[in-house]
This record gives sequence, C-alpha cells and structure tokens, in this order.
Amino acid sequence: MTGLKKAFIIATGTELLLGSTIDTNSDFIARRLMEAGVKVIGRIIVGDQKEEIFAAFALGAQLADIIISSGGLGPTKDDLTKETACEFMQVKPEVVEEEVTRIRDFFARRHKPMPENNIKQAMFPREAIILANNSGTAPGMYLYKDQKTIIVLPGPPREMKKMFLEEAEPLLKEKLNLTGKKAVSRVIKVFGPGESQVEEMIKDVMDDPQGCSFALLASDGEIHVRITAEGEDQQASQRLLDGLTEKIKADMGAYIYGYDEDALVSVVAGLLRDKGLTLAVAESCTGGYLSKTITDLPGSSAYFWGGAITYSNEAKNKLIGVNDQTIRDFGAVSEETAREMAAGIKKTAGSDIAIAITGIAGPEGGTDTKPVGLVYIALFSDEKQKVYKLHFNSHREGNRILAVKSALDIVRRYLCEK
Repeated sequence: MTGLKKAFIIATGTELLLGSTIDTNSDFIARRLMEAGVKVIGRIIVGDQKEEIFAAFALGAQLADIIISSGGLGPTKDDLTKETACEFMQVKPEVVEEEVTRIRDFFARRHKPMPENNIKQAMFPREAIILANNSGTAPGMYLYKDQKTIIVLPGPPREMKKMFLEEAEPLLKEKLNLTGKKAVSRVIKVFGPGESQVEEMIKDVMDDPQGCSFALLASDGEIHVRITAEGEDQQASQRLLDGLTEKIKADMGAYIYGYDEDALVSVVAGLLRDKGLTLAVAESCTGGYLSKTITDLPGSSAYFWGGAITYSNEAKNKLIGVNDQTIRDFGAVSEETAREMAAGIKKTAGSDIAIAITGIAGPEGGTDTKPVGLVYIALFSDEKQKVYKLHFNSHREGNRILAVKSALDIVRRYLCEK
C-alpha cells in the first residue's frame, strides 16, 4: 500500500469531555503519525457510551484509512472501546488464553488475585494482532479489514506511548509501507500582536502558501502559527517549510520568540544562562506568579536570584525601599513606583537585571484614570532603565498571566539586544 495515508484519532472517556483530564494522547499520536508520513485529518473526544464510540469509528472510517483510539480498554463495564471497534468491523472477540495467563502473571507479581472481570481484557478477534502492554493489564489491538486499519490503545499516557512506539508504530510502517514522512510541520511562536494582526503581518505568505497549510492558535497572549508542508518527499517538504519560515521571520522579526516546543520562560532562561546573567524580581499584582513560572524550570537557581512579593504598600517600602511619598503622590500603580521597585530589588539582590510588576488585576480597584488591566513593568540593568505601561483586557487571572508573559518578553528582548 502506497501513497499518503489519512488518519482519524479518537479519545474516549467522559473525564476528557468534562475537562477534568486533558487529552495529551491525541497530541502525541498526531505528532508521531505526521513524522511517519500519515496525514491526520480529524480528532474527536467522545464519552464512554457505546453509541458515541461507534459513531466515532464510523466517522473515522468515512474520512480516513487509519483510525486510532486511546482509552476504554479497562476491565469495567464502561470500558467499551475494543468491543465497539470489533462490532463496527464485524469481527467477534474471543478469549485468548495466552493473554489471560499474562494478565494473571501481572497480578501475581504484585501479590494480588486477578479479578475475573479482567478476562475481558484478554478477548480479541482472530483477525487482530495483539499489542503487548508491558506496563499494565490492557493489551491493545491492531486490526486491518476492508482496507481500513483500526488501532486501539490504552488510555494512561505512559502505557499508550510505550505501546504506540514499540508495537503500533512499527506495525503501521511495515503493513502500510510507510517509508518515511513526507509532511513536516513547524510551530512559530509569537508574543505581542493579536491573531488578526499576525494574520495581516504574514498576509503575503498566507496568500501564496505554495501548497502548505496554515493554522493560527491564540493562547494566553501568544499566537502560535503552525505551518505544515507536504512535498514530494521529506527533503522537499523541509525545504519548502524552511523557505516559508524565513519569510515569516522577515515579516515578524522580534515578535517571534521561539519554535515548536519552546516556551517563553525557557527561552529567557536559556538566554540568561548563555550570557551568564542573573535576574531578580519584585511583584505586586502578580503575587509571585512570575517567580513561580521561572522556578518551575529545573536549575533556575543558576540565573534566578529570587524575588520579593510586595503586595502591600508597606511591603514595597520595608522590603525594597519604595518611598512612601512616591506612593502617596503617584499611587502604588504608577511608573514612578514601578521604577523604585525595580531599583530596590536590584540593589537588594545585586543582580544583573531586575524586573518589577505593579498593576490592577481586577475585578475591583480600577478607576477612570487607572482602569482594571493597567500594568507597569520596569526593567533595570546597569545599561538600561525603562518602564513599560501596558493595558490588558482580561479577567483577573488572565491579566496576571499576561503581565508575567509581558515581563518575560521584555527580558527576552533586552537580552537579545545585548
């Protein structure tokens, strides 16, 4: 079988629908399929009801050559994915004794008896290839019939990833003659302009996509531009992708902070580490969120001195030396206060760079002259002292997130200029 295959991904589980669990499995599967030369044309999340799962397989079979599901392979009554896939493909599962023995051994190694309902995990149609699960009790299934390939995988991400990499992916490449990826993609990460602004800035590229596809995703002040290129082979696709990327870089310049898996904070961390510089922060409206974001990265003590959460006026004065008169004259949310906060934390820390944030996160506290979402961010170094006045139009948590990301981006741009 040759040619560009199409795939449809199904994630099952009511917890995914309710948002209590995030569907990371489909993201992983989609990336791996793309790298194998398979085009993902659809993804869906469905609950644990048999009718919903059946409809998802029917839709997948209508649109794609390959349907891959994750979840619903457990031993309970609401784990129905494999049974529903078999019903859809009109094959009959039966007990496979070797799998029963494997599951019993799994429980025996943990000194536990196997509940009898686990036997349903050992039931497969004769037409299927069983995908081994060395991390749990639920084997997967690879089934090809009527020119359609169905793969069912367990829901726990650790089990799913191991099974996909070690069992499903090699079978796909062998059975479907996937000699290598043809499509390649890249995510260009932008901070600053909004979605419509980004679209306008790269309008010339989007108007002449050269056979590539574009998707713009807005996320907490960031715009992610995903480009997917499909050429005659991987090398041709990569050349096409690189050419379009260079054009977008020329159009967007410093608004681009990274690519693919880059995060704004990790980019800033890399620049600080590479330049051997240290950072200290003083936070008011963000309440320590900037410090948390930085220290979420392992090894951040190499470049992050620490910070002060100066939420009250008294804390601003006693911890980092903001003058009481400055606050009385200009207010806690002002250019002057932000400036003294940055100067104060830099003096206390002796760091190379200091960042201060003060603002009105909301929903209360705003006035006509100082509305909710007003934020001042000050950057101080030996070479540069500047205060940025910003206005955000989000809810309390959104304003705090945007303030933190803006502060990181200010540091990033400063470091890139050094």
